[in-house]
Amino acid sequence: MRLTLLALALAAPLAALAQAKPAPAKAAPTKAPIVLTPGNMQLQAGGGAENRPDRAPEFPGGEEAMGEFFSQNVQIPPKAKQARVTGDVLVTATVDVNGKLINPKIAKGLTPECNAEALRVVQTLPAWQPATRRGVPVPVMVQVPVPFDNAGVVKFENDRKVPRSAKDAPGLN
Repeated sequence: MRLTLLALALAAPLAALAQAKPAPAKAAPTKAPIVLTPGNMQLQAGGGAENRPDRAPEFPGGEEAMGEFFSQNVQIPPKAKQARVTGDVLVTATVDVNGKLINPKIAKGLTPECNAEALRVVQTLPAWQPATRRGVPVPVMVQVPVPFDNAGVVKFENDRKVPRSAKDAPGLN
């Protein structure tokens, strides 16, 4: 009898715990994605992820030099000029340990002609300063926007003179 009472005395609190509803789990706070830019790189405590560089890859001379390179080397295809296509072709590529861009692919294109021109120009880019992890060069994927702004067409449109046929029309003299 004493054992039965002892068993009941121990079982009652356990039964109450089993029937209690578990507390709802709190949602984990969402973190903003990490953006790897030259000014935003820092060593992580404990070494961080094995594939995260300490220093991002850099084009020699920075973004301005890359823009100048594109303005001198991108040849807008005739179809794109005629259609007045503007925008950027986004190319993804890997900056390898030697700074060369390898495996370029179109991430966001404009037209087939502009996409082909963007791939051609990206393959002619000079070697970059490679990314490093603890002082050792590591390959890193980058996205390179190749601009197709049709500046020559826009300038032509702004500088265009009034056609002769319009000058000869009554009321325009």
